[in-house]
Amino acid sequence: MTTKPKTVAVTGSSGYIGAKLLEHLEEEPAVNRVVSFDLRPMPAPIHNISAFRRDVTGSISEELQQFRVDTLVHLAFSREEGSDASLQNQQMLRNVLESCLQAGVGHFIYLSTHTVYGARAGNPLPIGEDSAPNPYPGFGFANDHHRAEQEIAVFSQTATETKFTILRSCPVLGTTAGMSTLRMLYFPGSLTTLDHNPPLQFVYDDDLARLILLIIAREISGVFNVAADGVVFLRELASLVAQGQSWLPSPLAQPVNRLTAPSSRMADHGLARWPVLMSTGKLQRATGYRFRHTGMDAVKAFANSNDEVQWRLRKKAEIL
Repeated sequence: MTTKPKTVAVTGSSGYIGAKLLEHLEEEPAVNRVVSFDLRPMPAPIHNISAFRRDVTGSISEELQQFRVDTLVHLAFSREEGSDASLQNQQMLRNVLESCLQAGVGHFIYLSTHTVYGARAGNPLPIGEDSAPNPYPGFGFANDHHRAEQEIAVFSQTATETKFTILRSCPVLGTTAGMSTLRMLYFPGSLTTLDHNPPLQFVYDDDLARLILLIIAREISGVFNVAADGVVFLRELASLVAQGQSWLPSPLAQPVNRLTAPSSRMADHGLARWPVLMSTGKLQRATGYRFRHTGMDAVKAFANSNDEVQWRLRKKAEIL
């Protein structure tokens, strides 16, 4: 651990992961002050924070300079599908990167996603960071993160005094998570293919926050896969979160999903068929971090506390 206290900025600080990270930053002795940016108010008060109610499509260099920010964690990201959301994500990233450069921020951390690898039958098992990202063409969420990674790589070639960290994380779950991520990734339509049951990885939100704190304190740079120990198979997940699915062979399920999914293109991203099973050896070697909770722990914590899941479980019990 470094002895110099850090000043850490967080964009998207009022989102699910951002709010969890703020909780841990508040309690971290190595962090002197937190600077947050989000259009929404903070969900809970933080004692050592300077909060700005604004988006980051414009420059934030003045605020970063004012508080002498050492490290910035970029979590601001629109999950909407479509060209407008993609342009917004690009604009936010570019402005934040330029602001960090102007303000002399020494460490930039970006939370990416395992979906940048793309779900395909021929993926290595497990897949490592040296595998080239290849997201499904119609899946905006994955492609926006892939473009962000590419932009960071290009930017890092000129910002040579800045350290860059990209975390390709599997889905993050915990007691305050919502169902939207699971539905988007694994249950995009009304049917699930009978001939596929891929292993899935998850990480508990407190573990991810602790890992980011360690990376901040040790100024660790690089690209890393992030996943807790163990896997949860798709059908296990559907049972645990009471996701009522009809199981049919792929030739029947896929056409129906294209009609019933919120976006017909999302139904084809393949995550309910092919595994994106990541290797985390590089992360373990670089950080030495031992996850306190398994992927199954994260799913069960989510299922036991989520109101929507609990309602469906009660309805299922009533029927039985």
